[in-house]
Amino acid sequence: MNHTQWKLARERKAAEGYIEPPEVEAMRAEIRMAFDLGQAVYDCRTELGISQSELARRANMTQPQVSKLELGGTVPTLPLLAPACLRPRLRGSVPCRSR
Repeated sequence: MNHTQWKLARERKAAEGYIEPPEVEAMRAEIRMAFDLGQAVYDCRTELGISQSELARRANMTQPQVSKLELGGTVPTLPLLAPACLRPRLRGSVPCRSR
């Protein structure tokens, strides 16, 4: 079953009056946030013109961790995000714009 079929099945259930439990809705919201954050990291990194390896080095991460983050495969913790957001050398000379 592909993603299109999942969406159609969910829409069919909604039309039949099925309401997803709040936990499922919360999980979907978290997944959307992970993908949005990953896209923002990717956009910023490419705007700066640096590789995943270079970003990993600057952020005290590994390249596979950066890759997983960009793909939306993980929700980073505050201990990971706070130093990265506060460290000016991560931003480089090109400001990253919010999209």
